[in-house]
Amino acid sequence: MLTNLRIFAMSHQTIPSVYINNICCYKIRASLRRLKPHVPLGRNCSSLPGLIGNDIKSLHSIINPPIAKIRNIGIMAHIDAGKTTTTERILYYSGYTRSLGDVDDGDTVTDFMAQERERGITIQSAAVTFDWKGYRVNLIDTPGHVDFTLEVERCLRVLDGAVAVFDASAGVEAQTLTVWRQADKHNIPRICFLNKMDKTGASFKYAVESIREKLKAKPLLLQLPIGEAKTFKGVVDVVTKEKLLWNCNSNDGKDFERKPLLEMNDPELLKETTEARNALIEQVADLDDEFADLVLEEFSENFDLLPAEKLQTAIHRVTLAQTAVPVLCGSALKNKGIQPLLDAVTMYLPSPEERNYEFLQWYKDDLCALAFKVLHDKQRGPLVFMRIYSGTIKPQLAIHNINGNCTERISRLLLPFADQHVEIPSLTAGNIALTVGLKHTATGDTIVSSKSSALAAARRAEREGEKQHRQNNEAERLLLAGVEIPEPVFFCTIEPPSLSKQPDLEHALKCLQREDPSLKVRLDPDSGQTVLCGMGELHIEIIHDRIKREYGLETYLGPLQVAYRETILNSVRATDTLDRTLGDKRHLVTVEVEARPIETSSVMPVIEYAESINEGLLKVSQEAIENGIHSACLQGPLLGSPIQDVAITLHSLTIHPGTSTTMISACVSRCVQKALKKADKQVLEPLMNLEVTVARDYLSPVLADLAQRRGNIQEIQTRQDNKVVIGFVPLAEIMVVFTMLTFALSSKTSCQTMDPLFMVAIISKTLVLQKNYSYFRSQA
Repeated sequence: MLTNLRIFAMSHQTIPSVYINNICCYKIRASLRRLKPHVPLGRNCSSLPGLIGNDIKSLHSIINPPIAKIRNIGIMAHIDAGKTTTTERILYYSGYTRSLGDVDDGDTVTDFMAQERERGITIQSAAVTFDWKGYRVNLIDTPGHVDFTLEVERCLRVLDGAVAVFDASAGVEAQTLTVWRQADKHNIPRICFLNKMDKTGASFKYAVESIREKLKAKPLLLQLPIGEAKTFKGVVDVVTKEKLLWNCNSNDGKDFERKPLLEMNDPELLKETTEARNALIEQVADLDDEFADLVLEEFSENFDLLPAEKLQTAIHRVTLAQTAVPVLCGSALKNKGIQPLLDAVTMYLPSPEERNYEFLQWYKDDLCALAFKVLHDKQRGPLVFMRIYSGTIKPQLAIHNINGNCTERISRLLLPFADQHVEIPSLTAGNIALTVGLKHTATGDTIVSSKSSALAAARRAEREGEKQHRQNNEAERLLLAGVEIPEPVFFCTIEPPSLSKQPDLEHALKCLQREDPSLKVRLDPDSGQTVLCGMGELHIEIIHDRIKREYGLETYLGPLQVAYRETILNSVRATDTLDRTLGDKRHLVTVEVEARPIETSSVMPVIEYAESINEGLLKVSQEAIENGIHSACLQGPLLGSPIQDVAITLHSLTIHPGTSTTMISACVSRCVQKALKKADKQVLEPLMNLEVTVARDYLSPVLADLAQRRGNIQEIQTRQDNKVVIGFVPLAEIMVVFTMLTFALSSKTSCQTMDPLFMVAIISKTLVLQKNYSYFRSQA
């Protein structure tokens, strides 16, 4: 049984000539630049006093339009598809940066962390706010590396639309599938942008076909490229039948001309565009009944007479219904196609009022917001990002946290612009705010104006639920859906330089855990060591580096280990009695439990109670019983790994009067552990689903290498001149690739004599547990 399947991708090039920039997770830097806190490197951004010129906008001048003119969007893609470069161009053309930043130079706006600039990858999501042609756009640039998938998940939760960026030479890649599924989960309307049309091997047709086949989406071709690879020079607007050509002498891409296609000048291009437009009209008519009626009644004989505005409105409706996705193309690095992309964002993606949020009817005009991200600032303290769904936020406003059941006060309200922020007097519904002063708010918390407001909303929800015959408890009605935190797949010990620094380390880890919920910290009960659990080697490496840079602690990491799981194969019963006398009080508990395997995947034990259990007794001791069961399942009898996919049934419970809840919990825990030891046990091994792109001549060595690593090949596909191997392999067998690849790239070592899989870039990894895979067989 497989759970939480995520995709692992690997890229492989021919051994004699290795294209490092295509296969690596990290880009080789031409120059490394360190980032000082809150000081931009080589950027002239609008929020800094003294840097505002005549040709650059101030963040204070950002328009505050009605909610219909607001767009909350995210940029999502596979690693190295060009998300940050696209964001950089968007900010430049909208007038909020003075110069074009470059990822290789480490001077982009949204990659402001030192670790991001050194590695050339996005590690944490960054929010920026700007305006474009009368629209206010709140944009979030998200990471592409799977170690930071949670960043994408929690941002998509609060967005109204997204731009999926694709490498035109590769089409749909591994992490593209992951972020696409995340967008499906949150019902996010999307636009596809085929980037890198100037890259060698770029193919518009192949990229579109991969969207259709792998994502099972219906692409609406709104643009056609004029040339591909080295010959790419512009795009054709299929809707308006115009061509957009960028000035070759322009260094920044601001200068481009829009010309109508004419029979005398471009007969072949006009014919191709007309056919594409007719196909687009037919495709939209099949998906939108209102547009179909219009076409049949007025324009069935000649589609050329159909106004572009009517077609654009229909595409907007189809995009909102998520029955198809508009497709555009360009090259962010070569500064082509970004302005039409911005127009498409404002034209086709929804405003906040076009999104259907059921809970808004309960709050009416009262404040309702969701905290989706927390950052720690040395000067300001915790900074909490919020999406405002209704009401207004102002500085010095007292708010109520439903999750934490506490009241806090917002001291300051900021407008986010990467690591630079502008203080504002208020912010209304539909926007993304950055608040200062909330010390107890965490990711996923629901924020309302007061406790009475929450109760009033609960009463409205209860009345609505009675009308529709629903039965939800009060918490389910009030809380907005939070974020699902994935289970970590790697762990290692972490130690401070001395015992005197242990409190400082605990404080640093506490702050980092609040920022990053996918980071888990636990104390090993046997050794007493602090154990760091993360989503991958890069994730743990970044945490280690941040502790050093931001908190000044030289910590030591133990060897990286794989996070296994344990389960049982048969049903067993156990009975235990705990009899202790403490002082003059006797504590006596007798428990009988049954442990059995379950078919459905469950990380936490499923707790059940037999009908013979006294309800009154259960009511006073249920919390202690469940605490005991959970603590017993934290460490299995084989490796000490957590137990999963089990159900624990309490069959009998006898408690002596005066027995403390601690003794009840201890007895239940000991009884469950006894049952687990009696059962037939099995270790569950984490598997990586992988994708290896390899030249045809080197397919055999890669297949042999995967076989040695106990890999299972599921499919071999063809991608242009390469072969794509799809399968899965145990994580423990592939761990060495992480270290070898990182060393080879950082030291620029020759890779010609290297094991084929050592040249593979691990783009994504996850915990995939296969129940019929025995731990003992795996070690044979």
